[in-house]
Amino acid sequence: MNARILPLVLRSQARPSIRSRSQVPWICSSCRKGAPLKASFSSSNQASDKPFYITTPIFYVNAAPHVGHLYTMVLTDVLKRWQVLRGKEAILCTGTDEHGMKVQQAAAKVKIPPKEFCDLTSETFRDLATRVGIANDHFIRTTDESHRDAVQYFWYMLKAQGYIYEKKHEGWYCVSDETFYPETSLEKRLDPHTGKTFMAAQETGKEVEWTSELNYHFRLSAFKDRLLDFYKKNPEFVVPAARMRDVVNWVSAGLEDLSVSRPVERLTWGIPVPDDPSQTIYVWLDALVNYITVAGYPWAPGTDKKGGWPADVQVVGKDIVRFHCIYWPAFLMAIGLEPPKQILAHAHWTLGHQKMAKSTGNVVNPLFAMDRFGVDVMRYYLAHDGGISDDADYGNRMVVERYKKGLQGGLGNLTSRISRTKVWSVRKAIEAARDGKLMKGTKYTKAQASMVDDLAHLANLKMEQLDPGAALRVIMDAVYQTNKYLQDVSPWNFAKETRIVETTTADANGAVILSSRDLNQDRIYRCVFHCAEAIRVVAILLQPYMPTKAAEILDIMGVDTDKRTFEFAKMNADHTYGVAKIPPGKGKWEGVFPPLAVED
Repeated sequence: MNARILPLVLRSQARPSIRSRSQVPWICSSCRKGAPLKASFSSSNQASDKPFYITTPIFYVNAAPHVGHLYTMVLTDVLKRWQVLRGKEAILCTGTDEHGMKVQQAAAKVKIPPKEFCDLTSETFRDLATRVGIANDHFIRTTDESHRDAVQYFWYMLKAQGYIYEKKHEGWYCVSDETFYPETSLEKRLDPHTGKTFMAAQETGKEVEWTSELNYHFRLSAFKDRLLDFYKKNPEFVVPAARMRDVVNWVSAGLEDLSVSRPVERLTWGIPVPDDPSQTIYVWLDALVNYITVAGYPWAPGTDKKGGWPADVQVVGKDIVRFHCIYWPAFLMAIGLEPPKQILAHAHWTLGHQKMAKSTGNVVNPLFAMDRFGVDVMRYYLAHDGGISDDADYGNRMVVERYKKGLQGGLGNLTSRISRTKVWSVRKAIEAARDGKLMKGTKYTKAQASMVDDLAHLANLKMEQLDPGAALRVIMDAVYQTNKYLQDVSPWNFAKETRIVETTTADANGAVILSSRDLNQDRIYRCVFHCAEAIRVVAILLQPYMPTKAAEILDIMGVDTDKRTFEFAKMNADHTYGVAKIPPGKGKWEGVFPPLAVED
């Protein structure tokens, strides 16, 4: 039997719950073209090893990307790279959401076919991911044929389980959000430009319009208790906790069945409902399935874990929590698939304390920002200042401030002071530590060593809480503390004079051996070693945030490429470095973080 044709038993189960308008069995487009077949659905929940799987939302292509999209990409990429740093196989998926009324209208506005419009705009998001160095393994487009097949198969599975039915639907529809809202989620608002009042969604502030149409519905109301039980067993399903509480409150208040199709008279640009060409599948159902499409859905028996599902983390903006934390797990439960393990719902970026939005033009062009400040600088700034719980306000002044304090004056200055001078040799300091010849540390040196030794563990705790910004601030605190330690010790002062002490020892035959050592040189090596170790460990941990700059620092410190993983991010884990692989440069303009060309 063809695995991509709905089995007869499923078709027969589905018939009572919905009226079919077609007598021709649905066959996926790949099969019609004679493409290799995928095996049928498997819902195995057996625990097995699988890659760490993380996703961005797929980005809507009705307009060009802004810095908020870049933030989501960077957060997701940092989390993925952290897993790789720790030696784990990891998969990252990003892409574009290309169906729906907004795209249909945007394409009509510029008088080009929707697919051509999507091709152009999707490429800008792909270019953005490439430009910022996202280590994505997949870039999915919802216009991909494999995704169309997966969505139609998913629809049939919902239908076969009796969760889809047809009825007339009346309600408030928001074109901007591509969803119906219950009346309890609406409020009257005043347009400040026209003075007119309009009905808007409380969550997003976008206008809604009353719509009456015949379409298909998903029995979302049947999942209230199952969802609440799932949330109770998985209290950290949504991060941060405040948004988890919102989700629980929304579901506890009751769920209405969800419209999951639109008549083609209203929406043509989308995936047709199988066996009913008069209806188009709801854009959010279509879009959400992308996460399992790239994981290989529908799976052959026993292979469902190979693509990474269930996702370990799905990163989304706080404005699409309802879709990802209520609708998505309900859809998956309906056909016996596991929901994702966690949803990270981050806060927004504002500009002038107003939400960035393509519709209002209140945006920051991410490509211009990277041209101005550099890719790694923007990655650092967004990760450092971006909000998880609370919104952050974007400003060029803040980018400059973070750069000058943390990167140029902090990490860059520390690296230059240790690596450039001829007063000491980093390599000799490392060798002294390796051979056990360092002087016993003072309480300040012991505190420095303890701080560096604990750094990876403390940063990892923040990462496990899905807070890359907090982890970055922990790492940067180590830079500031090390700069203070270096300044307090001031090893360059010890180079101004020698302090020779002589000691006597006896050899195996009892002969007296006279030796001498320069205590000031020992003090220099002790300080330089502890500072070099801090730079090495910090640079290893910064690789997920600033891949290029972190690699440059590790090259300056002479760290071998096979010793840049998480296991080496501790004191005395590597005694082979200390000879620069690239010149550390001279003067401020040749530093790792030179002065910015433009600061205002």
